[in-house]
Amino acid sequence: MQLSNAFEVAAPPERTWSLLNDVPRVVPCMPGAELTRVVGENQWEATLHVKLGPISLQFLAEVTRDEIDESARRVLLTARAREAKSRGGADARLTSTVSANGSGSQVEIVTDLTLRGAVAQYGRGVVPEVAAQLTRQFAACLQRQLEEEEEPAADAPAPVEPVHGFRLGVAAAWRSVLARFRR
Repeated sequence: MQLSNAFEVAAPPERTWSLLNDVPRVVPCMPGAELTRVVGENQWEATLHVKLGPISLQFLAEVTRDEIDESARRVLLTARAREAKSRGGADARLTSTVSANGSGSQVEIVTDLTLRGAVAQYGRGVVPEVAAQLTRQFAACLQRQLEEEEEPAADAPAPVEPVHGFRLGVAAAWRSVLARFRR
């Protein structure tokens, strides 16, 4: 399935682009994610914690930066994730582009996502709306980091909270019902 999401941040494209390509700083902005190992300049390992109602999932992911086009401010990442208890997995190709938008930046993310196994059954119907909500949370965190970029980091990182997919799924379903009645 293909997912397209975009958001704006109040920072120049150069700063936004620089932060987006600093993977160790960006991963904590992804809800439920934590960087576990830097394999190389363009390879990382991460863990993603997801909670769907009573089901807790933990994905072990390998992320690779396959292409980077500095002049177009476009980057292609691939991620291969497997659920730690062998309940499935996911493969994703993410293309992110940063462009000028007034005095700020527009970030567009296009994801080709394939879910496998039981994981596909859990979330197939709500993935687009959940992805949109996670993108909003990611954008808010990115904006905070850009605002605090000049300040020295004094606090320890916050503990990683799992993504609560059930709550996000219920909210997504509710918005979908409301959208149908508005037509």
